[in-house]
Amino acid sequence: MLDSALECCQKCRGVIATIPSRIKCDNGLCSRVLHSQCTGLTKEQLKLLETIPNLSWKCDGCLGSNQNQSSLQLSKWLEQSLRQHEKRLEVLEQRSKLDDPGQQAPMLCPYLPNTISRKAISITVAFVLLTTLLGIILATTTNLFGKTLNKNQDNIGGGLILRFVHRQAWLAQPPQKTLADLMLPVSLVIVLPTNSDNCSTQAQCVLRVRLRQTFDIESLQEDDIAFNFVIGGDGNVYVGRGWNQVGAHMSGYNVRSLSFAYIGSFQNQKPSAKQLSVTHLLLERGVSLGKISPNYRLTGASKLEPSITEYKADQLYQSFSNWTHWS
Repeated sequence: MLDSALECCQKCRGVIATIPSRIKCDNGLCSRVLHSQCTGLTKEQLKLLETIPNLSWKCDGCLGSNQNQSSLQLSKWLEQSLRQHEKRLEVLEQRSKLDDPGQQAPMLCPYLPNTISRKAISITVAFVLLTTLLGIILATTTNLFGKTLNKNQDNIGGGLILRFVHRQAWLAQPPQKTLADLMLPVSLVIVLPTNSDNCSTQAQCVLRVRLRQTFDIESLQEDDIAFNFVIGGDGNVYVGRGWNQVGAHMSGYNVRSLSFAYIGSFQNQKPSAKQLSVTHLLLERGVSLGKISPNYRLTGASKLEPSITEYKADQLYQSFSNWTHWS
């Protein structure tokens, strides 16, 4: 299709009637249109322009005003275009050999020497593999390190320092109603078992404490977990009703005592060393805060009410037998 209804040859000023007789300058800033015969090209050159893709032609104005010089430049231009076309054909021919198993595979990068291209590809592949391996190692190490941190965080107290796990941390339910306040300091501290499975990590102990609170509220119709503090096998102290509220651990003694409940059943198994160690620290903290009287009495629930079987925990009570305030 012609660019306009009527096109004039920029050289002879004659009207160009048909498309086969026209040729357009390849310079985008020029775009002059001439008769094919006005270009000065031979029939062979015109045929090359028609049959070979990507060959271009520029007018005399773009190549230079001198007729001889423009012809020379035109020949060079055509020669350069032919070389570029031949180079493209070579590349296409090499790629086509991939479909022929009997032919040698083409170079990985056709414009680079074969040794350089192979080296570049090898380096790239090695880099990708190394990056992937590093990512896997980093992810695995981070995961293991995170687990180690969590484990250490679970047992950071270990019974050697006093570490409280507050109600929010063990996801306690709120009390069913406002709890009564204790008259402080108390002179009696009662130890007793929870009669549940023991625990050695914070995750396990949290589950035991939550189950105990649910049992106390829903089965025993208490307003909250019965105990003031619950001591886990991980060496952490789980806050129940705390220092200031009356517990529901033992009828007849609640308003004048604090309760330390130990997670586990201690008929045949002794409490862990962590549980005993942190008990010393908890008693000392209670005395220093004015919550426990300095001349307090430490005793077992079964000693106060021998007939109540749920308080039986001989191994637990024997562990305190040589403590100064035990009676």
